[in-house]
Amino acid sequence: MILADTIRNLIDEGVNVIILLADWHAWVNDKFGRDMEKISIASEYMSEMFRAILGNPKEGEAPGEIQFVRASEVMDSGKYWERVLRCSKNMSLSRVRRTFSIMGRDEDSSDHDLAAFYYPALQAADIFELSVDIAFGGMDQRKAHMYMREVAEKNNWIKPTCIHTPMLSGLKGPGGRMDSFDHKMSKSDPGNAILLDDEPEFIRSKMRKAFLEVGNQNSPVFEIGKKVMACLLKEDHICGGLMNTPVAKNDKACEPDATTWQGCVDKHLKQGRYEPCKTGDKKCDNDKLLTCTNDKYDAGVACPKGTTCMGINGKWDCHKSDG
Repeated sequence: MILADTIRNLIDEGVNVIILLADWHAWVNDKFGRDMEKISIASEYMSEMFRAILGNPKEGEAPGEIQFVRASEVMDSGKYWERVLRCSKNMSLSRVRRTFSIMGRDEDSSDHDLAAFYYPALQAADIFELSVDIAFGGMDQRKAHMYMREVAEKNNWIKPTCIHTPMLSGLKGPGGRMDSFDHKMSKSDPGNAILLDDEPEFIRSKMRKAFLEVGNQNSPVFEIGKKVMACLLKEDHICGGLMNTPVAKNDKACEPDATTWQGCVDKHLKQGRYEPCKTGDKKCDNDKLLTCTNDKYDAGVACPKGTTCMGINGKWDCHKSDG
C-alpha cells in the first residue's frame, strides 16, 4: 500500500511510471524454484494487483500514465548486456556484497552462486536501459541505487534521482540489524506479513499475534499505525486522494451521512467501530462488551458488577472476575 500510494502520487503529478516486472532477477534470486513459467504467472498477477490498487490508471508512454515492462523484454537488446558489463567493470566483490540486501540475503550468503554477483549490475543496467529520471523502490533498494549512481559517475551517464519508501517490519518484530532488512514483511513468510489477498478475519488473527512493545517505535503494530493508518486519515492527497472519493449511499461500511471515505473513517474512529466485523462478532472496549450488527460494532454494554470483559479461548464476553 505504501508503494502504491507513492506511485499514485507520481501519476497524479504527471509522471510516466514504469513498473519493471523483474522475471530474470527473480530467477537469479531462486524464486519459485527458478521455474520461469511460475515466475511469469507471478509477474502477470503483480500487474493485475497494481492495476486494481491504483484504480486501473491509463496505460501508455504519456505523462500521468503507467507502463508494465518485463525484464526479459529489456534484456533482448544487445546494448543491455554491454551495460551489464560496464556496470560490473571496476566493482570489487566486497562492494557488490554490500548490495545483497536487495535480494534479502546477507553479505556472505552467495559465495557459492556466481549469478547473484551479477544482480546489482543487472539492476543498474535496467535503470540506464529504461532511461528513467527517477529510480523508485523500497529502502531495501538504497544500496543498489547508490551502486547505480557510482556506475553512472564512472561512465559519465546521467544519475537518476532516487526515491525510497519505508519498509514495514514483519509482524513478529525485528529479527536482526536494521540495515539488513531481514525483519521486513515478506511473502516468503506469510504468517509474518499482511498479504494483499488476505481475508479480513485472517488479518485480524495475524494482528492479534503481532509484536507490540510500549515505547518501541519499531514494533510492527506501531509502524502500521504510523505509516499506513495515519496516512489514510489525512485529509490531503498523501494517500492518492482516496479520502475524498465519494461513498456509495448503500455502502454498509459507512454512516448514512458520511459522503466521503474521509468522513466514513472519521465517524468509525469516533465511535470506536472502524474495525470491520461480521454480525454476531463480539469484542471488548475497556469493560464494555460490543456486538457487531450490520457490519459495525454497537456502542457497547457495560459488564455487570463482578465481571470483566475479556477473551477466553477466543470467546469475548463478560466473565466473572478472579476472586
